[in-house]
Amino acid sequence: MNVIALCGYSGSGKTTLIEQLIARMRLDGQRVSVVKHAHHDFDIDHEGKDSWRHRQAGAFEVVIASDRRLAKMREYPRPTEPTIEQLIAELSECDWVFVEGFKHAARPKIEVWRAATGKRAQYPFDPFVIAIATDSAEALPEPTGLPVFHLDDVDAIAAFIGAQADRCRERTGVTMDDAASRRAAAAMLDRE
Repeated sequence: MNVIALCGYSGSGKTTLIEQLIARMRLDGQRVSVVKHAHHDFDIDHEGKDSWRHRQAGAFEVVIASDRRLAKMREYPRPTEPTIEQLIAELSECDWVFVEGFKHAARPKIEVWRAATGKRAQYPFDPFVIAIATDSAEALPEPTGLPVFHLDDVDAIAAFIGAQADRCRERTGVTMDDAASRRAAAAMLDRE
């Protein structure tokens, strides 16, 4: 599967762009999933429902399924910030994963930037930004050699994303921690 992040501050249009990209890429037969970072104590369950009651009783995980959807909720005993890799591992196989809300992730990303938000752009300081989607290219704070797309040009952004498959391929099965552990174990064996 291929993973690309869409980063930007609140109000920049990330969610709208992702919605449009999902619809566009589905027209091309692509299966797209999303990993979204949420802040603090969000909830998708409703008080009084069976699954809510199970969580309140102390269940670590609750899976709710019907013939149309599945949802899994996990309660952490203390604040825990899962990594992107851990969240991607929770997904079924797909063609693309859009990551929203992890603006500091070391992943290829498209920055969604609007001058009207008054927030600074990330691309001048982030080597992982590979393109910019904006409604005001003329207002970008610094010149760039990166591809710049208008936020409304969903076809061009989708084509750009599709062309990035090699760059965005997720190396499943081996995490950075696993690879580091294997290198350390091999180094220890070499010393013996």
